[in-house]
Amino acid sequence: MSPAVNRQILLASRPHGEPVPENFQLVESPMPVPVPGQVLVKTLYLSLDPYQRGRMSGSEKSYVPPIPVGGVMQAETVGEVVESTDPRFAVGDAVIGYAGWQEFAAVPAGALRKLDPSAAPLSWNLGVLGMPGLTAWVGLLDPGAPKPGETVVVGAATGAVGAIVGQIAKIHGCRVVGIAGGAAKCAIAREEFGFDECVDHKAPGLAENLRAACPNGVDVYFENVGGELFRAVLPLFNLHARIPVCGLIAHYNETALPEGPDFTPAVMREILVKRLRVQGFLVMDSFPKYPEFIGQMAGWLREGRVKYREDVTPGLENAPAEMIGLLKGKNVGKKVIQVGTQGAAI
Repeated sequence: MSPAVNRQILLASRPHGEPVPENFQLVESPMPVPVPGQVLVKTLYLSLDPYQRGRMSGSEKSYVPPIPVGGVMQAETVGEVVESTDPRFAVGDAVIGYAGWQEFAAVPAGALRKLDPSAAPLSWNLGVLGMPGLTAWVGLLDPGAPKPGETVVVGAATGAVGAIVGQIAKIHGCRVVGIAGGAAKCAIAREEFGFDECVDHKAPGLAENLRAACPNGVDVYFENVGGELFRAVLPLFNLHARIPVCGLIAHYNETALPEGPDFTPAVMREILVKRLRVQGFLVMDSFPKYPEFIGQMAGWLREGRVKYREDVTPGLENAPAEMIGLLKGKNVGKKVIQVGTQGAAI
């Protein structure tokens, strides 16, 4: 027998600057009933990602529409089928889709993909075997185009994407320098993920320390952060360096342009004189490459060439606080909320 209610977290109001707990609301709603063509899914894990901050804003144009105030917070989820009106899915199947921050969701069958629970831990499909892993793989190998012996610098080096970028660069014969917040994170980047060096952006002398870590300049900078990190890397670019722009987490909570000098002329001059290639990319444009990606990544994981770390917090009610912490860099590895348990009664 299904429970009478479905717990959900809604966007209660749009944040101005950093999100606060009052921007979210935990509610109990009627249990969804799937109509023909839908599948009722119990959420097991939901993914927290920096891009969700952009969806909380309503005034800026973006590549996806904003979440409406009063709407369920959106996220990619791994779940278990508890009721199906579609022959492609049976009760008990593990699936991935976008069910959002809620315990149950009625999802169109065509928006779900079946998972093999024996292939890897189910939550890994939200990280190294999912969107963050594909982002790292396509962003580094396509616009980044690393060559053996080159120096690759990775912002947010212990995050869900950055940690994988650095390891793929090492597989391709590069010298890899990470930038992370704090000595503990830098130690993880070096000792667990195999980075050659890691620079602590919270320590004094970021620009000088980064220059010392990159004696031969920088050939690829995988941009996850922006702000002072980009300014520190800018003078170090070699001729024909590549800058894949994946994210700008340092700016997501800004409410106005930052005060201070206008760095646009300096940036444009470096792009011109050094013939830099700066390319933004969105992982959704590369979904057709997923089969090729999963073949390579699954092999690297089996061989131990890629290490993976999750930061898992149990409890749907903890998603808002963990999202706020994610935007402040408090996580190490992929941030996941465990909402339910596979095979348990609903």
